[in-house]
Amino acid sequence: MIRTLFVALLLAGFMTAPALAQTKVGDWTIEKREKDSHCNAARGYKDKDDENRDYVMVLSYAADKIVIVMIYDGWEWEKPGEIQRADFSTDKTDIKKGAKWEVMDKTTVRGMFEFDQSIMDALSKAKRLSLDFEDDDDESIEFETPRAAEALAALKFCEENKK
Repeated sequence: MIRTLFVALLLAGFMTAPALAQTKVGDWTIEKREKDSHCNAARGYKDKDDENRDYVMVLSYAADKIVIVMIYDGWEWEKPGEIQRADFSTDKTDIKKGAKWEVMDKTTVRGMFEFDQSIMDALSKAKRLSLDFEDDDDESIEFETPRAAEALAALKFCEENKK
């Protein structure tokens, strides 16, 4: 009896803190890590059609901004902190022409956008995200985003219920 009560209390404790737990939506991971102030939705995969290279995307948002980090092991950016300009779009719509993407390291760029619900709506309908870099077509890329609407719904839930 006491063991059953303990297990019930333990499960209730886990259920009351969903924002601290990790949630999976397909191959997306939605979580609020202890060191972060916001929840993240992350998806990584290997593309067999691109030499089995790694692709990773991390998305986070708050009332004032949307942050997207894209990692591709085929990139070879030279200068962290450098700003690259790229047209940012989905397979269905253009999101932002000439968007600023900051080089974080050799394989990573980060885009920070003022929060705009139309961006979130476009992301939720996307099957792919594209970055078309102005000065370097070799660095332009498409990221697959299956189940994006479900992942963004889970991200919104996490963000609204974080502690």
